Amino acid sequence: QVQLVESGGGLVQPGGSLRLSCATSGSIRSIFSMGWYRQAPGKERELVASVTSGGSTYYTKSVKGRFTISRDNAKNTVSLQMNSLEPEDTAVYSCHAHIRPWSRDSYADYWGQGTQVTVSS
Repeated sequence: QVQLVESGGGLVQPGGSLRLSCATSGSIRSIFSMGWYRQAPGKERELVASVTSGGSTYYTKSVKGRFTISRDNAKNTVSLQMNSLEPEDTAVYSCHAHIRPWSRDSYADYWGQGTQVTVSS
C-alpha cells in the first residue's frame, strides 16, 4: 500500500524558515507529479507548489520567490523550503502525489496526513 509521510512542520516567527519533507513508501511504479497543498482555517485547500517528473514546477502567486520545491526522483521524495514566512502562510500543509503503483494500471492521487505550520510572533 502506498503511503506518504510528511515531516518538518512547526511554529516559526515571521520572517523565519521551515523545510517540509515528504517520503513515500510502498510498491510504486512511477510518480508523475508531487506537490504541497495547504488549508487554513475557514479557507479552501489550495495548491502551493508542485513539480513533475520532468522537473516542471508550479507555485501559487503568494509564495513565488519565497518557497522552493525540490524532488528526488530516485528516492521518490519531495521537499518544500519555505523562507520569509508570513502569518498568512499558517495552515495545515499536505503532501500530494500522482502515483501509479505496481498494483494498478492507472495513476491515482495519494495524500499525506498533513503537518501544521504556524507563523506567529
